[in-house]
Amino acid sequence: MIGGGFVIDAVTHAYNLHPSNWRAGKYAESLAQLIFGLHSGLSGDTHRVVKPEQFMKDWSVDELAHILFVESDVDLAVHHVLPLQTLYTDGLCSYEKTLDIKRRFPDRFLVYAGVDPLRGTAALEDLEKQVEELKPTGLKLYPAAWLGDSFKHTGWRMDDPRIAFPLFERAQKLGIKNIAVHKGLPMGAVPIEAYKVDDIGGAADAFPDLNFEIVHGGMAFLDETGMQLSLFPNVYVNLEVTGALLVKRERWFAESLAQLLKWAGPAKIMWGSGTVFSHPQPALEKFWNDFQLPEELTQVCGMQVTPEVKRMILCDNYARYAGVDVEAVKKRIANDEFARKKAKGDIQPYSYQGGRP
Repeated sequence: MIGGGFVIDAVTHAYNLHPSNWRAGKYAESLAQLIFGLHSGLSGDTHRVVKPEQFMKDWSVDELAHILFVESDVDLAVHHVLPLQTLYTDGLCSYEKTLDIKRRFPDRFLVYAGVDPLRGTAALEDLEKQVEELKPTGLKLYPAAWLGDSFKHTGWRMDDPRIAFPLFERAQKLGIKNIAVHKGLPMGAVPIEAYKVDDIGGAADAFPDLNFEIVHGGMAFLDETGMQLSLFPNVYVNLEVTGALLVKRERWFAESLAQLLKWAGPAKIMWGSGTVFSHPQPALEKFWNDFQLPEELTQVCGMQVTPEVKRMILCDNYARYAGVDVEAVKKRIANDEFARKKAKGDIQPYSYQGGRP
């Protein structure tokens, strides 16, 4: 809770960045270094892992939960299965970790399944298995994979009737309504085409009963992203990484948020920290306590980021999007293990020491 309001973190990751998990040599290392570089460059000094070897590790689900629910004001989080098996042996955030989270922390986490559409029929079968065991709230996709012995970076489009649409049809049949796709941030030194957002509208139009969540919304392709929000009622934006800009790149964040608000207002923007990419608390505190759009940017979007708008972004929008009964969750977590630990106070960042939280 922050300012008396419930906080939903719409995307979190228990990464396995340890070199022993790298499959694709320089490509896996490049992405791991990119993640650490973003962590180092965007985190404040009090909430930053300094040494690469302390960050390039296999982060446990217990550590992730402690960071989110004890060290920060996040109340409910979403954990994604990451389907990057062509780069990392376990996909970077393994199915097994997500299953563990689902079983142990059902009141604190929602989960997304994750498959690679370029695997064709195998992806459909994998999705069926994950839906049966995880009962996921959504599906996480990446717009590219590294294929063959040469690990060729191969992209696909969300509006591709041959690759994407069979997966969307199967997801819909299985009861999944929310489709999240990584956009805006290329995964290392790779061609940028797959990370553009010009394919979202074709998917949203073809599947009006599905929601499409642009992850990293606002990091790039701002007008194109905003236009998708304004044109299609089933397109939303997740601020993973974009929100972290607040800590050391506030003007960048302000310009990005103003552009998104300009096109569609605040009702389709959802908060996401990407933890463990960054610690969630500094950006969350700054957003709630201090952030205001500069006057010249309110002239762009026609509004200010009021407490009501902040509550929409931090909680209400995702709750509506995913059908979360916030009051029921509040009751279930009011005195759980995380609430009791947090109540003791004086919790330092990255202070989990092993054992259960």
